[in-house]
Amino acid sequence: MTHEEHHAARTLGKGKAIAVLTSGGDAQGMNAAVRAVVRVGIFTGARVFFVHEGYQGLVDGGEHIREATWESVSMMLQLGGTVIGSARCKDFREREGRLRAAHNLVKRGITNLCVIGGDGSLTGADTFRSEWSGLLNDLQKEGKITAEEAKKSSYLNIVGLVGSIDNDFCGTDMTIGTDSALHRIIEIVDAITTTAQSHQRTFVLEVMGRHCGYLALVTSLSCGADWVFIPECPPDDDWEEHLCRRLSETRTRGSRLNIIIVAEGAIDKHGKPITSEDVKNLVVKRLGYDTRVTVLGHVQRGGTPSAFDRILGSRMGVEAVMALLEGTPHRLGSSTARFQ
Repeated sequence: MTHEEHHAARTLGKGKAIAVLTSGGDAQGMNAAVRAVVRVGIFTGARVFFVHEGYQGLVDGGEHIREATWESVSMMLQLGGTVIGSARCKDFREREGRLRAAHNLVKRGITNLCVIGGDGSLTGADTFRSEWSGLLNDLQKEGKITAEEAKKSSYLNIVGLVGSIDNDFCGTDMTIGTDSALHRIIEIVDAITTTAQSHQRTFVLEVMGRHCGYLALVTSLSCGADWVFIPECPPDDDWEEHLCRRLSETRTRGSRLNIIIVAEGAIDKHGKPITSEDVKNLVVKRLGYDTRVTVLGHVQRGGTPSAFDRILGSRMGVEAVMALLEGTPHRLGSSTARFQ
C-alpha cells in the first residue's frame, strides 16, 4: 500500500458506522472475521458496533448493540465458536421484528451491516435490505424517527460473509469453518479406524450435512471409506445389495474393518431418509458383522479454527469493510447487498 493509498484508507470510514453480527450455527473462524471487521473499520475511521446474540440482539437493541474498540477483539483470532454470540430469532422473521431492528440501527446512525452466517442468515439479511425503505417510512409515520434521521439512513449497505461448516453456498470456494470441521472429523475417523481394525468391526459414522453432503464426501475420500451416503446423490434402489456385497468383498480380501460415512440428510431416490441406524441394522442383519454407530454431532463445530479458517475469516472481514465503505446508492443501487 502506497502512502497515498494508506492515507485514503484512514479516512474512508470517517463519519460512518458499521455493525457486525454472527447468526445461525457457529463456525470456526467467525471470530477471525469479526476481529478483522472491527480493526479494519476502526483503521478507516469508522465506528464499529458489536451486535450480540445475532438477529435477536439487533431486534432487542439496548446493551446488545455495543461499540467495539481495538482492544475488545484481542485474543479472538484463535477462539472457536463466536465470542459475540449467536441465536435463532423468530422475531426477525416477522416484519414487526425487522421494524424494531431498523429502529435500533437508525437511532445509532448505523447504515452498514456485516452479517456472518449461513444460508438462512443471509436470506434474512437480503429481506431486511429489500424492505429498508418501507421500514423507514413506517417508523417515520409512527413518529419513532424524525425526517432528518430517515434521510441520514436512507440506504442500508449489507455485506454477508458465509460462515458454515457445510460449505453449502454457491459462488464461494470454501466457507468459513469448513476446513476446521474437516480436520476435526478426520481426527475422529482416524481414531475410530484403529479400534475398528483391532476388533474387526464395521463403523457407521454420521456427520453433519442436512442438505449438503460436502463434509461426508470429502471425509470418505480422505479416509478411504467403503461407502458414503449424501443427500445430493441418492443411491440406486438396490443399494442394500451393493453395499453388503462391497463390505463382504473387502473382508474376503483381508480387510479387518469397514467404514461407512452417512450425511445426516442422506436420502434414497424416493426421498426417504437413510439414517446411520438403518445402515447399521442392515449390516448386522445381512452380514452379522459387529457394527457400531458414531454420531459426531456438534464436536464438528467445536475446537479452535485451523490456520486456513483464521486467514480466510480475516481476509473476508477486510473485504467486507472495504465493500461496505466504498458502497454508495449511486454505485450499487439503494439498499444494496453483497455476499462473499
